[in-house]
Amino acid sequence: MILVLSIGGSVIDHDRDRLTEYARILRDLRSDHTVFVVVGGGATARDYIGMARAFDADEAFCDSIGIAVTRLNARLLIAALGSAAYPVPPETQEDASVAALFGRIVVMGGTIPGHTTDAVAAILAEYVHADILIDATSTDGIYTKDPKKHPDAVKLDELSPARLIEIIASERMGAGANLPLDMLAAKIIERSGIPTVVLDGREPGQVVDAVNGKRIGTYLR
Repeated sequence: MILVLSIGGSVIDHDRDRLTEYARILRDLRSDHTVFVVVGGGATARDYIGMARAFDADEAFCDSIGIAVTRLNARLLIAALGSAAYPVPPETQEDASVAALFGRIVVMGGTIPGHTTDAVAAILAEYVHADILIDATSTDGIYTKDPKKHPDAVKLDELSPARLIEIIASERMGAGANLPLDMLAAKIIERSGIPTVVLDGREPGQVVDAVNGKRIGTYLR
């Protein structure tokens, strides 16, 4: 199986224990699967982006700052994985595909301004013909609306990419946006048809459950 895992930066920000647990799980998965990981920037990226905006930096510049942070986070996971990982974060999906030929876990961050790491992961999944795309976030799935703002939000166990696009259509997308999946990622998932699971990345073991076919989080198809 070819697995692409997107880990939100908020899931691993400054959490050594969780990084260690992800590294252990990914090393185990590597024995039976080809594994790609895309790491987000999280609160650290948002802090830097917020400071840049205070200096009137434009969104493309802010995106570049966020990308730099995602690549630092990718290097932290590479350090945790040790020799099981390809030693540097590829900067394009094509480079990631080539890096996988070495038989190691490939970990990358962002690529170009305007693409969140969820979009990067979706494009990567399409590029490498992944069997599954897993989005490990700081929530337990996708809701009808933001559960942090709306107490009546309902978690969805399954939905279509088209329905997801409807849910996120009204959200503003800027550098550092914090959405379950962004519009570009949702549209890539829709056109590729790759099975996608959005789950609670704060529980790394859920990734194994999803790979093993257990219904968990929100399933997109």
